[in-house]
Amino acid sequence: MKVLVTGGAGYIGSVVATRLLEAGHEVTVIDDLSTGHRDAVPDDAQFVLDKVQQVSSTLGRRAFDGVVHLAASSLVAESITDPQKYETNNVAGTRHLLEALRTTGISRIVFSSSAAVYGEPSWVPIEEDAPTVPLNPYGASKLAVDQMLDEEASRHGIAAVSLRYFNVAGSYASLGERHDPETHLIPLTLRAALDGRPVDIFGGDYPTPDGTCIRDYIHVADIADAHLLALGAASPGTWRVYNLGNGEGFSVRQVIAAARRVTGLQLTERVTARRAGDPAVLVASSERARRDLDWAPRRPELDEMVDDAWNFVQRRQR
Repeated sequence: MKVLVTGGAGYIGSVVATRLLEAGHEVTVIDDLSTGHRDAVPDDAQFVLDKVQQVSSTLGRRAFDGVVHLAASSLVAESITDPQKYETNNVAGTRHLLEALRTTGISRIVFSSSAAVYGEPSWVPIEEDAPTVPLNPYGASKLAVDQMLDEEASRHGIAAVSLRYFNVAGSYASLGERHDPETHLIPLTLRAALDGRPVDIFGGDYPTPDGTCIRDYIHVADIADAHLLALGAASPGTWRVYNLGNGEGFSVRQVIAAARRVTGLQLTERVTARRAGDPAVLVASSERARRDLDWAPRRPELDEMVDDAWNFVQRRQR
């Protein structure tokens, strides 16, 4: 296939683009580099420096068989202080993309959604038919796009898939997390290990075995493989949604312990107040993806994810 990857200079997008190329697809990446990195775009991919809102010109110059849409603003705290940015970039930007797809006759799209659409879960593991009550504008923007895709599939016959990730971790090849600001636990923990600082734990009194939040971690390469499978399985006139996780949760303290094992460095902990809106447990049920896509995590071990992330951090230090 000839595939357009929006946001393909970012952490997940660059790994998706790499895995697509390795599978023999032709790849074009469009990214405005506001949060992505030019050197993360694979050498064999065509690169277009632009915003997704300007995607019409890119689609008009090339024939594509499908789109993997990862371009988005993705900071929860920022979405609360600047919700209009998330409406503009995530919702309006995707609406423009869908209009451009309709105009150019491209009828296959895989969308990077999020577990944030579920908010405080009514039960765990979380299935795709769980109530969607996002707690912040970021989650609300992802849910709005999911709903747009559902409508686009039913009204215009596109083949659409939403992949709702849980916590993505690890690295692939030379590609890993380098967000600014960084908000994810594993890279923050590894940075604290390098700098000799304590790791902040937001709340130590949750109703969990060790008092800290539990999250479902999934390797970035497994996430990328799900995109390839979803792209091939997308069905005209149908919107499907899949949760992607390991189905097993790890607490904050378990992640810190894994970082100690992997790095061999001392890590101290500093427990502070809970953050508003942090559920105690978020764990995915990925049974639908296993059944429909024949997908399963191939790298489910926490230590492997932390080790891959640590190797990436060390390479960046050289």
